Amino acid sequence: MIGYAVTFAFACLALALGLNLWRLLKGPEVGDRVLALDTMVINSIAIIVLIGVATTNNTYFEAALLLAMVGFVGTVAYCKFMLRGDIIE
Repeated sequence: MIGYAVTFAFACLALALGLNLWRLLKGPEVGDRVLALDTMVINSIAIIVLIGVATTNNTYFEAALLLAMVGFVGTVAYCKFMLRGDIIE
């Protein structure tokens, strides 16, 4: 039963990544592109966690945590650059 749930979740996340990629390429403003990129990072984290669930390997959960930290810092830095034009004060 868990196999069907994981397969369904992979399909949903693949669809979500495809739609985010479309918004990243098509987005009319820079804010839309930043939001799409941040959402792609969140979906990638979910895919890594699903791989960990499917393979019952704990290493994937640590990789997801690292990607979450890097994604957060990258989003904050890019938003700060958009607002001020400079990242380092």
